[in-house]
Amino acid sequence: MLRNLLNLKKAAEQANSALYPIHESEFAEIIVPVEWKPMEPLSKTSKSYRYVKWGTLAALVLLSVLLLVVVTTDIFTSPYLSMAYIFFAIINGVRHRGSLFILPKGIILNGKFVSYHQIKHYQTEQIVRWHDLYGLDPKVNNAYKLTIKLKRTWFQPQYLVVATAGQLDKITTLMEQNGVVSESKMD
Repeated sequence: MLRNLLNLKKAAEQANSALYPIHESEFAEIIVPVEWKPMEPLSKTSKSYRYVKWGTLAALVLLSVLLLVVVTTDIFTSPYLSMAYIFFAIINGVRHRGSLFILPKGIILNGKFVSYHQIKHYQTEQIVRWHDLYGLDPKVNNAYKLTIKLKRTWFQPQYLVVATAGQLDKITTLMEQNGVVSESKMD
């Protein structure tokens, strides 16, 4: 949790030097999964940053209280072992909404700075009928799914949805200019 907060703080400081997105219309073209809302600018005053900052503090206090209760009382019997689920739910409950910023030296992906050397490749798919995402939200239909695969990580970041082909072309052009290739070009 603390690492996520520190990564997000570093990303918020670097987001000002982004090559893409810059204009409000470009932010509106990137759709964050699950909520299906347009991406918001990342700064220390943004709603998402404050949620992670204060949510991390509240989660740490709550986890400390729960740990104190578990350690000081004798509730290590099997029905109470489900307390571990509460710990995991609290830890995973404080997450950044999602973002994509292209910088001169790397990208900010979901609130974490990633160097271009850490990116294996990217993959794009059009969301048309029979696609897994088609029909989840009207903004997603006929848009493009952008997945960025990282090197040497077990847990790959989520995907983002780009609303128009023009915006997807801007993103992929900037990525290819910095040495990141498409999965189809790797074959």
